[in-house]
Amino acid sequence: MPSGLAALLDDVAVIAKLAAASIDDVGAAAGRAGMKAAGVVIDDTAVTPRYVTGFTPDRELPIIARIAKGSIRNKLLVILPAILFLSWIVPWAITPILMLGALYLCYEGAEKVWEAIVHRDRSVAEEVAELASAEHEETMVAGAVRTDFILSAEIMVIALNEVTAESFLVRAAILVVVAIAITIGVYGVVGLIVKMDDVGLHLAQRSNAAARAVGRGLVHAMPKLLMGLSAIGIAAMIWVGGDIIVHGLAKLHFEAPEHLIHDLAVSAAHSLPAAQGPIEWLVRTVGSGLIGLALGALLVIVHHSVAHKKHRPPVDRSTA
Repeated sequence: MPSGLAALLDDVAVIAKLAAASIDDVGAAAGRAGMKAAGVVIDDTAVTPRYVTGFTPDRELPIIARIAKGSIRNKLLVILPAILFLSWIVPWAITPILMLGALYLCYEGAEKVWEAIVHRDRSVAEEVAELASAEHEETMVAGAVRTDFILSAEIMVIALNEVTAESFLVRAAILVVVAIAITIGVYGVVGLIVKMDDVGLHLAQRSNAAARAVGRGLVHAMPKLLMGLSAIGIAAMIWVGGDIIVHGLAKLHFEAPEHLIHDLAVSAAHSLPAAQGPIEWLVRTVGSGLIGLALGALLVIVHHSVAHKKHRPPVDRSTA
């Protein structure tokens, strides 16, 4: 009996070691997959603060929490099952679906550019009333969750492509880790960014002169930083959308746009050997961004044309 118990304990120890090794493997693979998606994660972090800008300080963190909940729900309950199913049954469908989402990113970014160009002046009272309304908060949260959905899908697909050699259950576990870690990371950073002005105000009230100087600097700098992040977020939506479409077209055997951007990037990089890497990245980004902006602008024109026709008053033909 004791020998049987000892054998059983040995088996349990072996199983525990294998489980621990599997957890380590999942963690390592999740880290590698997350690093591959780092570019889109950074874009996601840049995009989100613009949806919180303008709200009262007491609503900023609750709004971020609502967006984060929507993000993790989409990743775990919609995106993860969908991409695992599609990669198993119809892997070819993932690219066209991502491209449709990318078109929405291009449209959303181009629409914001259009609004900035044709912005009509409103009174301060009108703007305050809009920002304070529950409908505005719901609209901003819904828009943020939609945009995050597309960026999250891209992140998860990139992560999936890095672990295709693993078994189904291991792939699922890795993607769960990636989804949770990235959501915590993105929205933790976003929360820190939008509350930095409160930190600055707190420091400005300290007795220490250095702390007061840092606090005043933060208070004055944060509005400009948030405005800058808003612009970067719009640019990121257009660039990411264009980049997804360019790579998607290449996968669908229409490689001309990708080859053109690549050739231009390589030529520009060779002209400045001291900064080949940054120059090549910049040209690729600008190229994808211009394609994204052109597609987004076309969609905006179509959308506004359709909306204008719907709201056009009917022609009275009785007097004709």
